[in-house]
Amino acid sequence: MKQSAYDGGLGTARLPGRAEQMDRDEAMRLLSSVDYGRIVFDLQALPAIRPVNHLVDAGTVIVRTRLTSAIGSAVSSGDGLVVAYEADDLDPLTQTGWSVVVTGRAHTVFDPESVARYERLLHPWVNHPDSVVAIAPTMVTGIRIVAARE
Repeated sequence: MKQSAYDGGLGTARLPGRAEQMDRDEAMRLLSSVDYGRIVFDLQALPAIRPVNHLVDAGTVIVRTRLTSAIGSAVSSGDGLVVAYEADDLDPLTQTGWSVVVTGRAHTVFDPESVARYERLLHPWVNHPDSVVAIAPTMVTGIRIVAARE
């Protein structure tokens, strides 16, 4: 855990007393430990957010969706749409936990072997997916909220 003097405008340079910044490796490890998160993308020039389940494969965040869904349409309409993906594990009783945000470009996966593999590994809860979206992380930030010191 570390705190740096300049954070590139992310708001992590001066964290609140119980928050600790984590490094990229720990953030990706924690992201891999949960099954769902939220994808943030551009929909008709406005931010949109959807809950989805995911997996992390070789440092890439993978989600499955329908081509006709808002996410599928947004990703397929541009070359490498910039998205954010957030997942967390927060405990309201202890007021501890963590949050990870991955920002990067999303694209539709077309390779038949990769698509078949992800179809076997990832089963969305809501829709009947017909496409795979990969998010290549450019920026990864993670915050851990630790227990209050007595």
